[in-house]
Amino acid sequence: MDTTGPVTDGRARRSAAADVDGSILAKPSLLGGTGTAAEPRWVERAEGAHLWDAAGHRYLDMVLGFGSVILGHADPEVTEAVVADIRRGVSATLRKEAELELAELLTATVPGAEMAMLLKTGSDATSAAVRVARAHTGRERVLRWGYQGWHDWCAPRGAGVPRACRELTDTLPFDDVEALRARFRDHGDRIAAVVVMPAGDEPVSREYLLECRRLAHHHGSLFVLDEIRTGFRLALGGAQEYFGVTADLVTVSKAMANGHPVSALLGRRDVLRTLASVSMSSVFFRSTDGMAAALATIRRLRDTAAIADVWRHGRRLQEGMAAEARDAGVPVRVVGLPPMPFHRFDLTGEELRRAEEVFYDTVWSDGLLLHRSHHWFTCAAMTTADIDHAVAVIGRGYRAVRDTG
Repeated sequence: MDTTGPVTDGRARRSAAADVDGSILAKPSLLGGTGTAAEPRWVERAEGAHLWDAAGHRYLDMVLGFGSVILGHADPEVTEAVVADIRRGVSATLRKEAELELAELLTATVPGAEMAMLLKTGSDATSAAVRVARAHTGRERVLRWGYQGWHDWCAPRGAGVPRACRELTDTLPFDDVEALRARFRDHGDRIAAVVVMPAGDEPVSREYLLECRRLAHHHGSLFVLDEIRTGFRLALGGAQEYFGVTADLVTVSKAMANGHPVSALLGRRDVLRTLASVSMSSVFFRSTDGMAAALATIRRLRDTAAIADVWRHGRRLQEGMAAEARDAGVPVRVVGLPPMPFHRFDLTGEELRRAEEVFYDTVWSDGLLLHRSHHWFTCAAMTTADIDHAVAVIGRGYRAVRDTG
């Protein structure tokens, strides 16, 4: 196909973009698939718990913008708040009161938050936390666990990242208290912060988080909780409320604004006052459309049973998945906290690759949007019928794995 000229037909454009080497899009796949025909790639619209593609196929979405959607896609109250803000001007040069209003709401809601710095993305917030920690402590080394974004200090893949930068960050093994103690024992006087994502496919233990805090404070470091995924999802006060632990700095985004772009760095006043001497600015940090979304979303989460609904849906899903796996006789472990469910096939090598390909092709073809390697999510717009439908589709996927051997 000649891709040098304009492509006016939507189907031809989407087809051309499916090839990473022939497309103007560098990374067209978002679901971790291997490029099979069943993998969904394009969406025309999203509403509630569902997506529709150009052909009119409907999908129950359990990726939910990688956890950024908690109330449901295109929530009317959130959308109206955003539209009203946009009508008042997007880049208004000076600050709008929405920025102060959101900072006040966040510091009243998130445990330990005394000041707020508003940014745009999760990577913005985690990188801001590290820069502030380095400035506050006068140290450079960082310990981390989890996915903190794509910036140099934490990029999962090393290509393009200077070795000198990589050498200042140590990635910790999951929930390993002894490894954590060993790193502090070896480098304690050089560590600026320990940055931990409290839950991925599995949550870390409360004991681990408490030890992170104890060791950080003992060695003059900061304890940073990366709540980009867990904030406003596990509880209104996030993982801090759920686990009963308070960090020095906290990063939030995603569910905070029901899918709209905004993030925040929150925490101790004496630490965040360091921002006065730190380089950290962007004209879009002051765009208030995302702030308007966050205000509407957080108030809904505060004033309704939305978070309880997210937990209830997740529990029903996980219980149903476990029953379907047993009935199908496939080696599957249901993992994760209910608002962030996932599964793992207890297989290796070619058996694992084949099982995953069969399972995901089956559920995608059956209208269920799941990610192959990233945990899934539930939202308040889902119904019991949606969850039961998801369980049934997942069960068909498990049986397809069994039947292909």
